[in-house]
Amino acid sequence: MWADSDDYQQALERAHEHTRKWLEALPGRIVRPSATADEVKERFGGPLPETGLDAAAVVDFLAGNAEPGLMAMQSGRFFGWVIGGTVPAAMAADWMVSAWDQNSGLRFASPSTAGIEEAAGEWLLELLNLPSGSDVGFATGASMANFTALAAARWRQLANAGWDVNADGLQGAPKVRVLAGAERHDSLDMALRFLGLGAPELVPADGQGRIDPVALRRTLESGPRDAPAIVCLQAGNLHSGAFDPFPAAISAARDHGAWVHVDGAFGLWAGAVPGLRHLTEGVELADSWGTDAHKTLNVPYDAGIVAVRDAAALRSGIGMHAAYLMQDDHGPADPMEKVPELSRRARGVPVWAALRSLGSDGVRQLVAGRADCAAELGRRLAGVPGVEVLNDVVFTQLSLAFGSDERTRAVTDYVMADGRVWMSGSRWHGRDILRVSVTNWSTDSADLEVAVQTIRDALEATA
Repeated sequence: MWADSDDYQQALERAHEHTRKWLEALPGRIVRPSATADEVKERFGGPLPETGLDAAAVVDFLAGNAEPGLMAMQSGRFFGWVIGGTVPAAMAADWMVSAWDQNSGLRFASPSTAGIEEAAGEWLLELLNLPSGSDVGFATGASMANFTALAAARWRQLANAGWDVNADGLQGAPKVRVLAGAERHDSLDMALRFLGLGAPELVPADGQGRIDPVALRRTLESGPRDAPAIVCLQAGNLHSGAFDPFPAAISAARDHGAWVHVDGAFGLWAGAVPGLRHLTEGVELADSWGTDAHKTLNVPYDAGIVAVRDAAALRSGIGMHAAYLMQDDHGPADPMEKVPELSRRARGVPVWAALRSLGSDGVRQLVAGRADCAAELGRRLAGVPGVEVLNDVVFTQLSLAFGSDERTRAVTDYVMADGRVWMSGSRWHGRDILRVSVTNWSTDSADLEVAVQTIRDALEATA
């Protein structure tokens, strides 16, 4: 039986109330969860009840029983992984996207969401100083943005070699060489595996994780000159935040006819800030780019963004046509021709809302503010006895060590158990580290003070 508006109203009012309480509690909330996944499952699992539950009661149960197992990832004291919070306009827009319930694959079927996403794509190209006219698609995250761009690269490079990968697959195809820096993100390897391209040839990187362009040129020259090739570069190293030297690396790739893709999951946003734009100098010379708006722009999941200069390659590598889908062959591309899904929510709408609410000045302030906070945190921690800041803090990442690996692991365990802040352990250059990502739009000096004090307490507790 169709639910009337009152049914929706009661459930949505309860959801609004619980959400409001959650957001109000964030400034003082312990960041870490207080319940395990097994404990949460115990509350939610068991045999499926035979009778249903009122929608408002379901919302109350969900909010009350999920709360202990939630990480306060929206807190300004969350520094683990590269995860932003959610700016208000983007959160509200995301609610509306759910209410509208549009399948956003076709321009004909959902013209509003398609048009909004196209507008957001044009704004992004302008903001990030990428080539106008590039196709922009909205994927689930940075991993799928990279996958999508590399699918376009695979199609173009094999087509240039006289091979139709769509018709004939990869069996018997010319081998596509893929080269990447030794410190690329592992999700790049995953995308290449999905595409049947295998592991990349690894090019040496410097102490901050930047690809060596001389070694890249040498590696390219070591193979067949006419072999189809893809070079993967990076805007923002996972541990150091460092950026590859794009002009020199892209020049080497161009001399060998390679497609250049840039994984800019969080770092591509530096291109929006005049004071940080030197980090992305030359990035516009590439062929494709992947980033994630839930990171530096602080919008809800899903928010991956892919941009491809060669629109024909993207649409051929990813898109499809079917008789039952009403497509305009002479108009702009449908959204489903730019990302792998046919059915999807209008995930570009919250991106548009964030951009419109911030404006270009607001985006610059947001991005520059995260970099400034990271630099301040690095300076303050460098003055704490026993703390080693291992990287040059050029953007939003810090990698910390505390003497021996054993001491570093002990400090990391203390920080995670303490819960005032959240930072993640990792391993870099043969050492255990505590990795800090300053991504949340609300992080301020007070949050940094809590972070510094937590590290001081951890050092004292593990002495």
